[in-house]
Amino acid sequence: MHNFKFFYKSLLIFTILSLVACSNDDSGGTPTNPTNPDDGFQGTVDWIKTFGGSQEDEALSIVASSDGGYVVFGYTQSTDGDITDKTATDSDFWVLKLTQDGDISWSKTYGGTGDDRGQKIIKTTDNGYALVGYNRSNDGDVSENAGLQDYWIIKIDSAGSLLWEKSFGFPGIDRAFSVVQTSDGGYFITGFLDVTASNGDGNDNKSFIEKHGVGEFWGIKLDASGETEWRRYFGGTDNDRSYDAVQTEDGGFLMIGSSESDDFDITDSQGSYDFWLVKVNAEGTKIWQKSFGGTEIDVAYAIASDGNGKYVVVGDARSNDGNITNANGNADLWMIQVDGNGNLIWEKSLGGTQFDTGRGIYPTQSGGFVITGNSRSNDLDVDQNNGQSDVWTMLIDINGNVVWKNSLGGTGEEFATGVIETTDNKIIVAGSSASNDGDIPENKGAKDAIVIKYK
Repeated sequence: MHNFKFFYKSLLIFTILSLVACSNDDSGGTPTNPTNPDDGFQGTVDWIKTFGGSQEDEALSIVASSDGGYVVFGYTQSTDGDITDKTATDSDFWVLKLTQDGDISWSKTYGGTGDDRGQKIIKTTDNGYALVGYNRSNDGDVSENAGLQDYWIIKIDSAGSLLWEKSFGFPGIDRAFSVVQTSDGGYFITGFLDVTASNGDGNDNKSFIEKHGVGEFWGIKLDASGETEWRRYFGGTDNDRSYDAVQTEDGGFLMIGSSESDDFDITDSQGSYDFWLVKVNAEGTKIWQKSFGGTEIDVAYAIASDGNGKYVVVGDARSNDGNITNANGNADLWMIQVDGNGNLIWEKSLGGTQFDTGRGIYPTQSGGFVITGNSRSNDLDVDQNNGQSDVWTMLIDINGNVVWKNSLGGTGEEFATGVIETTDNKIIVAGSSASNDGDIPENKGAKDAIVIKYK
């Protein structure tokens, strides 16, 4: 009897420990009904829609509108299909207003006769929108162009009417990728400056006159009317590009992107290309800079704040050393969390044995984040692949643990860069599609804008 009681007690303890271990295991695949902290989110596709014409059309950014719909932004080369106000096949900024069900409310293009490409849209406090990208035009809607490509920012109202536009640049290639509306009602734009072509111009800090090299992080602070308040560039002798920025709790700005340099402003290079973070104060003075990555090419594309002084940065990493501890394949979606001083809190690699990347991130109401990008894998962290490259979207908690993920696409190439969570806990993803099969309902031309709604 004593031996039987001992066996029963041991079996009970083993069972309890096994249940606890299973409950803590976060390495499994996508759950059918994910345990998701965002109330009401089922993790299923509500609808998928493509937009465009017979040429190349791409969505790169999306925001929610005040009427419950969505505003999609990118660029178009088409003159037909869903594009109704364009007569030439050069690239123009393209804004598409959608209803909650994905139907078109209006479509508008902005630009000139050159190549003008939109990158990021934000909703402004007056319920209008600010759009940034780069232009090669000096006619049409574009008032000036200083060289090959310039930063271009447009302010429109809620109906898409152009209120004002501004160009910033020098004779070389200068591209804006992101904009934030600042706490004082102005704007902060980030991208990169061809400082060699500018001959060192572009930095209003007169105490610093030394020219760096090929490309620099270039931040420009504007007032509410688009007038320049200050400009600063940061980098080294090689190629350094900023792709996103946030305003920090102290009124400064945190710019992120990639750096190939190991000199001048870069003091802790990890390898070929690194995630590079540059913190400046409200006047544009550099406070700190940090590099993260390994010996290969690692590029940061997007950043979001948790609202409590910490930030999550996403991109992709080809390295399997340095700060990267669990690489999976060719390239992984790599994300890091840092505090307000740039100290690394955690890092995570997600993906399979092929090329996987994160291109957009948005904070959720539960305190986590939704991330989108694309994947070529169909193993390890990626549940399936329908073709060359699929849209890959996931929800993570504050510690970077995946609580839901989904990949979809067709036999062509699908990419995603824009993502938001709506107030009613839906996820909206914007990108581009070249398929007309699989999960993709229609292809209207060479490349279409695609919008996906998860409920």
